Amino acid sequence: MIKKESRNSMRLVRHKRIRNKIMGTCAVPRLSVFRSNKAIYAQIIDDETRTTLVSASSLDKDLNIKNGSNVEAAKVVGKSIAEKAKKANITKVVFDRGGYLYHGRVEALANAARENGLEF
Repeated sequence: MIKKESRNSMRLVRHKRIRNKIMGTCAVPRLSVFRSNKAIYAQIIDDETRTTLVSASSLDKDLNIKNGSNVEAAKVVGKSIAEKAKKANITKVVFDRGGYLYHGRVEALANAARENGLEF
């Protein structure tokens, strides 16, 4: 019988492969996306100092999102992370899709962040 790897373990393999090529610096930090079944999370990370500079999530109370696992919620989180990045004087980032396909919620978050001023 053939044993099939789980989707999440294969995503982690892809994520590791991506992270070998992408690194956030203090000048150009990394915009990392994590997508769960209930929410979507975004962080802007400086990998040199290993610190999170800005974060946003569909679970944030001030965003008033009822369903955090759809494209509309991802757009709101993308807008929120871009606005928080502007306040922290961050304009340019490197996008890390976290091993997920650039489609659906991940794409919506990225496009919303771009529309609101982040460059990547």
